[in-house]
Amino acid sequence: MVTTTLKSYSFAEYCHYNDNTDNRYELVDGHLEIMTPPSFRHLLIADQLKEILNQEIKRQQTSLICLPELGVRTGWKKSRIVDLAVISRSQIIDSLEQTAICEIPPLLVIEIVSPDSIQRDYRYKRSEYAAVGIAEYWIVDPLEQKITVLTFNEGLYDEQVFLGETAIASNQFPELKITVNEILTIH
Repeated sequence: MVTTTLKSYSFAEYCHYNDNTDNRYELVDGHLEIMTPPSFRHLLIADQLKEILNQEIKRQQTSLICLPELGVRTGWKKSRIVDLAVISRSQIIDSLEQTAICEIPPLLVIEIVSPDSIQRDYRYKRSEYAAVGIAEYWIVDPLEQKITVLTFNEGLYDEQVFLGETAIASNQFPELKITVNEILTIH
């Protein structure tokens, strides 16, 4: 990530920021950080997970939805763009014309690790997501061929690492039957 300006932005300014480019920015301590474009592997993993989770949501007949690239406010002058988030439809139905940034924490956030996001996904986002009480955070790591599921518990995350043919255990989707290899294998 590259910090683009020295100017400090408020959360409200960030929500309305437009530099007339296609650049995407996260707000980190009031500063805009440009997001580099993801790899095709990253996009395909995100698309596959979105489809799997939306199928499970439909099967369970819940009012949830899995969305890509949703903004999540993580602090006073902080907002992240997550790879995938599961939220309640009611959380967004009254805000359809507003910037797609949730101020109420999603039930599940998924980040897919890329070479330039290792520290950000494993360290910074982990602490920011815990600070706002995101119930479950998956770190999908195609570089290490593993998925880490973090479950919010008394202000911190309990961590479980899944490898290979191990089925992922999720509190948000307890009946989901999917392995690490199934998620990380691109068809």
